[in-house]
Amino acid sequence: MPIFEKPPLETLVPAKDRWTPLYLEHGRLEVDDSSVKWIGADYTVLRIPVATVSVLMLGPGTTVTHAAVKACSDSNTPICWVGEEGMRFYAFGVSPTHDNARARHHGAVYASKKKRAEIARRMFRLRFPNDVVTKKSIKELRGMEGKRIKGLYEEMGNKYGVTWKGRFYNPNNWDLADNINRAISAANASLYALCTAIVCALGYLPQLGFIHTSGTLPFVFDIADIYKPETTLEAAFHALSLNPEADEKDVLKLLKQRIEERRLLQRIPRDIEELLK
Repeated sequence: MPIFEKPPLETLVPAKDRWTPLYLEHGRLEVDDSSVKWIGADYTVLRIPVATVSVLMLGPGTTVTHAAVKACSDSNTPICWVGEEGMRFYAFGVSPTHDNARARHHGAVYASKKKRAEIARRMFRLRFPNDVVTKKSIKELRGMEGKRIKGLYEEMGNKYGVTWKGRFYNPNNWDLADNINRAISAANASLYALCTAIVCALGYLPQLGFIHTSGTLPFVFDIADIYKPETTLEAAFHALSLNPEADEKDVLKLLKQRIEERRLLQRIPRDIEELLK
């Protein structure tokens, strides 16, 4: 049986200092010669330093051995199963954190009506001036956020010279939407997958949101919405300005650049901790 030596806990790289997520599809992840190895369907062979990767995102056509999963667990490296190019989030392994302190804290502040409102206001302060947030109710702030996003769409359209007719998409019929709406949806889905991986890896509870309340990932939506203006919207409108027929891969390539340039992997853990303090 392949042997992967468990790294000492003190040698593991903190999540905030690790590489960006590594996306893999159409291949096999296994342990060979005491290291984790990726063998692609195109015959690419890559040894992966799993102890320095923030998360492994396994896409379509991927198989993984028990030994490889154990090696990732020993290295505190989460694995998540996603759709093509990270556009859907399907499943996640056990959180690599060593205790449940963050989950307990998240649950405690959510259970307090006062704390829950305070955290929602902290999130809104990242969008609006403090005096406005203080005077408005949470319901009013949600309405203001909707209007702000509508304004951002128009602003991005003018900035990049892309025609904007309004937000419309049907998850059951992708072809009904125009190119820019498909680009935004693709970019948002990828950002949701990334944020879900980070939230779960840190040990927080994706089901307990403070602004969003419905669905299975409201806290993920809370966090992702903070970064959309500088990542997904910029990537989608920029891609369509370069090529009006740009597809999802073109959009996600620009999104990945934005995520790296904006250092989201370093910022998101710090921001979540500050928001939930």
